[in-house]
Parts: sequence; structure tokens; C-alpha cells
Amino acid sequence: MSFCIHDPRLRRKKMFRARDWTQYAFSSSGAGLWCYRPMSTFADTRRKAIQPTLARLPPLTSLRAFVATARHLNFVRAAEELHVTSAAVGQQIRLLEDYLGQPLFDRVRGQLHLTPAGLGLVPGLTGAFDAVLAAVAQFVQSDHEQPIRISVAPSFASKWLIPRLDALRRAAPGLEVLVDASTQLTNLDAGDADCVIRYGSGQYPGLVVDHLFSEAVLPVCSPEFADAQGLWGNPRAIEHVPLLHEEGAEHDQSFPDWAGWLRAAGLSYYPSQGGFRLNQSSLVLDAAAAGQGLGLGKIRLAEAEIRSGRLVSPFGVPQPVSSSYFFATTAHAARQMRVDLFREWLLAEARALQTMEEIIMRRTRPAADMMAAE
Repeated sequence: MSFCIHDPRLRRKKMFRARDWTQYAFSSSGAGLWCYRPMSTFADTRRKAIQPTLARLPPLTSLRAFVATARHLNFVRAAEELHVTSAAVGQQIRLLEDYLGQPLFDRVRGQLHLTPAGLGLVPGLTGAFDAVLAAVAQFVQSDHEQPIRISVAPSFASKWLIPRLDALRRAAPGLEVLVDASTQLTNLDAGDADCVIRYGSGQYPGLVVDHLFSEAVLPVCSPEFADAQGLWGNPRAIEHVPLLHEEGAEHDQSFPDWAGWLRAAGLSYYPSQGGFRLNQSSLVLDAAAAGQGLGLGKIRLAEAEIRSGRLVSPFGVPQPVSSSYFFATTAHAARQMRVDLFREWLLAEARALQTMEEIIMRRTRPAADMMAAE
């Protein structure tokens, strides 16, 4: 029902006092004809304008905040579930209410209640988010079940990675690992592997690269060999000792040969050319532990054997090399769950490593053994 007022004095007054007074017509005398009839409110207009398309969805953050708040009917508990502040949840709820043009919650005596509009939204949105969570969980599970393919040099695989696989299993249960121990070039873009661990400069354009740890070299041999050859604290004794030389694909230009190491140590004489030449760092360490000679060992690879006493360093100080160990993968693979799990574990293991000084503290023959030898 509506009625009209022909009083021009009420024109401006009523226009600002009631939102639903609207002008209907004007006479030639200037008298205003005003009718009281229901206007379309902003909320009505807003609701009509909203179209349920992907391009015009409300912010997903606001929808997520609404679902959590509707479940708990408490901003604080909703914030705890979403790992945000209660103020942030309240702000997202207000944004959604503004977007929809009507309130979704009422507060009665300090208790939060859903309005009829809020109650209408709950089933559909809850079901939608449950479906999203189920789809993501299924994807993560299927991605997690696929083996991660890791390309790594044979020596690093046998001396560093393989002894730590049990720790990886405990950190990421169910993660399958395929270790490709090879010195061949790996094309990550072609799918040869999911990630690589490389010893080098770290310059790998177009890849996601993490520095793991640096390296240094030190003379190593078995304790029995050091005793028999009189090597303890006596570098000159190596003149007539069989030496172990590393050559091949795992050898890099920053790694010194014996002549280079002696020069860096301030020794002016040269060793004999006798000994053995091996194409992998791990073979040098294995031959040294077996008493076959004195080798220049990479400390990070020899760490476990130095700790166990199978290898000792009878003299000298660590000589750093410019190459380091790096993890690398593609930007696409870095987003995969299995690659991210392995990468995080690998970085944690690298951070937990002992320093070079702590490792070589074990290189000296125990005092009791020295007394026994005398």
C-alpha cells in the first residue's frame, strides 16, 4: 500500500529522513509529488547482481573463515583452526557479509549465532570444502606413493646418502626412494630424475638450487697402516709410502693432487709416483681403510669411517676446496610433495652435520694405543 503527499516543504526533509521516500512526479508549479513505496535496498540490488560463476565468487579466504566460524560459533577457536588471529577471522566475515549484502552471524548475550542466511550457506559451503580437502588429500597421497628419483654421484650415494636412508624413512614414512648412482649428465626437464645432488660450483641456471655443505681434503689411511709406516705426525714419511690418487668423473679441478696438497702444506719435496689410481672418491676411502695406501680423502664422505676409527689422519690440516655439495631440481618438481619432503629432510641433515674441526678431532690415535705401541 502507498500514499502521496503534495507538500513541497516535505520534499527535502523526507528525502533525507527515510531511505524509501522516492520522487514520483513534479507539477509545473514546482510542487513535489512524493510517494511512500518500498524501494529496492542496496542489499536487494547486491543480491540480484551476484552471479554464481567462478569469475565472481566471494574471496575464498572469507568463505573458509565462514565455514570454520560456523563450525565453532566462536572466532577464537576458528582462528586457532586456521592459524590466524581472531581479528583476521572477524575481518573476513565482515568482507563476506558486505559482499553478500546481509549479516551471517548475530551476537546474543555474548554468544555467536547463525542468521537464517548463514544457516542457508552452511551445508553447501561445508560440503564444497570437504570435497576440496578430499581431492587434495587424494592427490597428495598419490604423489607421495610415487617413488622420488634422485640422481647422485656413486661416492656420495654410498658414503653419505645410503647410511642415512633409515633416518629418511623415519622422517617421511611411506616415501619410496629410487637412487640413481651415476656420473652421467641428468636432464631434469626430460624427466631423467626428480632431483639431483651434485658436487660442483652450484651454477645450475633455471633450477631451484640449495647449498648443502662445503668440502675439504685430508690425508687418510687405516690406523694399522699409519703405525706400520711411521706416519703419525711425520709427513716426510710418505716418500716411500704407496699413495692413492683420485681420477675420473668425480674428480674436479679444485681437488688437489698429492703434489698440490704438499705444496699447500708448505712442504717442498715431492712423493714418489708409486701407488694406485682410482676413479671414485669412495674407492680411495675403501682402499685406504683396507690398508692399501695413504689417500687424500674428502672429509664429508669419510666422516663415518673417521668416527668409527676405520680411517685416521696421521698428519696435516684440512685443505678446503672450492666445490661444494648442492641439491637441485626444477621449479615444477619443487612443488611436488615427495620432492619437498626429501628436500626438507636433506637440508635438516645438512644443518645437523658436525663441523670439520669436530670430525678431525677423532683422527689421532688414542693415547692408550700409543702407549701400547711403545
